[in-house]
Amino acid sequence: MSTTPAAKTVLLVEDDDVVRHLTAEVLEEFGYRVHALRDAPSALEALRNGLACDLLMSDISLPGMDGPHLVEMARQLRPTLPVLFASGYGERELIDQVRARDVEARTDGIVKPYDLALLANRLDELTAD
Repeated sequence: MSTTPAAKTVLLVEDDDVVRHLTAEVLEEFGYRVHALRDAPSALEALRNGLACDLLMSDISLPGMDGPHLVEMARQLRPTLPVLFASGYGERELIDQVRARDVEARTDGIVKPYDLALLANRLDELTAD
């Protein structure tokens, strides 16, 4: 689906083990390298420790620290890091609110379950040089 070079890396943050595993597999099939983590604190620690990534893909609803708060903290470390939020069916309004606040940065969202063609397109757009 995607023509993304293997050099692009996605930091995937998803608390549901099955969704995290399946999403990582799909991203790898698209040609991305994936660092898949279960929670926001682990993702922030990875970024603080110098993890190089081209995109942060996060569930918008995470236990403890939600996706928007994760992005706020991550952007303190990496101000231009593109973000793709994943949300459940009823959470699209949250994505729209975050995008409205974050007009300077590349931020988008996608609703689960993923339409694979749409996911590939969003990833390509956000990781384009």
